[in-house]
Amino acid sequence: MLGVAGGIAAYKVAHLLRVLTEDGHAVRVVPTEAALQFVGRATWAALSGQPVHTSVWDDVEGVGHVRVGKAADLVVVAPATADLLARAVAGRADDLLTATLLTATCPVLMVPAMHTEMWLHPATQANVATLRQRGVLVLDPAVGRLTGTDTGPGRLPEPEAIAAAVAAVLHTGGRADLAPLRVVVSAGGTREPVDPVRFLGNRSSGRQGYALAAAAAARGAAVTLVSANVELADPAGVSVVRVGTACELQEAVVAAAADADVVVMAAAVADFRPADMAAEKIKKDATSEGVPAPIALVRNPDVLAGLVAARRDGSLGIGTILVGFAAETGDAEGDPLDHARAKLARKGVDLLVANDVGGGAVFGQADTTVHLLTPDGAVEGPIAGSKAEVAHAVWSRVVGLRAAST
Repeated sequence: MLGVAGGIAAYKVAHLLRVLTEDGHAVRVVPTEAALQFVGRATWAALSGQPVHTSVWDDVEGVGHVRVGKAADLVVVAPATADLLARAVAGRADDLLTATLLTATCPVLMVPAMHTEMWLHPATQANVATLRQRGVLVLDPAVGRLTGTDTGPGRLPEPEAIAAAVAAVLHTGGRADLAPLRVVVSAGGTREPVDPVRFLGNRSSGRQGYALAAAAAARGAAVTLVSANVELADPAGVSVVRVGTACELQEAVVAAAADADVVVMAAAVADFRPADMAAEKIKKDATSEGVPAPIALVRNPDVLAGLVAARRDGSLGIGTILVGFAAETGDAEGDPLDHARAKLARKGVDLLVANDVGGGAVFGQADTTVHLLTPDGAVEGPIAGSKAEVAHAVWSRVVGLRAAST
């Protein structure tokens, strides 16, 4: 069931409805009367192929105000306005949407959208906290352009990002097993400038890191995503910090990790950077032979090793779970899993996610195959599937690690 409250962002939800139906879902739309001021009843009916009602007095013979919520596998409210959140907390049932929220026995996902001042108001924040305590999944709004010229938190996430959150909630059955954890995920590949035009980089697309962030948010975590040179839509309900270089990524991750419960280093961090960045573009005829001077390299900081050391000396929380990634290829010294075991021992992390990237596999692809390694010698896998499915496998393993440590 897709509930639509009365906010200007309702126009974006028409596209969300199309995405959900194209994903194979049967969607019943229940707008408020205010929502119909923005998008008309005929639009919702045409896109969903189902009748559209707003009042508990509609479909009385079918007891619609009870049946709709009880029949749903998932209730999504987008946009969830400040008014709708307040009425949900109060247990109001003065229209079909709020009545449905009281009768729904399935997971409920709220996607707030409103003006920044309304989102930050103590009343709204208290309402969000209450709903989360009751088991409702409430995503934080995106930051960006709002109605008029204002910019700030309160923007509805993009429809594709909301659809990804819907898929994640359906995958887990709505269990918020990462609430109220604070999670940091790094994603993408760092770029180290050679000159104003060129850089040293890698082929990471950031898809796995973004999938991890989206899955964590859908499972109730407060997520900070440190994104390095990624061209993907922001995951719904996730705070995104954009960086370029390894040093910038290190600074952002360390700052975010200060109060984190879990840190997942999925980014591909460049091992080296030029010792000096050329102020001007290096010309191909820089020497008489037409060969530029060699580029001196220096080693970049090992961000994950730094986090392990910080946990050891107490500057990072002793209970913080650290998850690393190993993109490996085989060579004369061993296969990818051999190298992953060595990296696990060397890094000292709690969980290592290893994949074979020989021949360019995995990078930019929708599917992947990984093994999960822990310091006790256990190896889980191979786990094959979409990067979203692998993300959920990683988080389920993290949940298990936390349970074992308490």
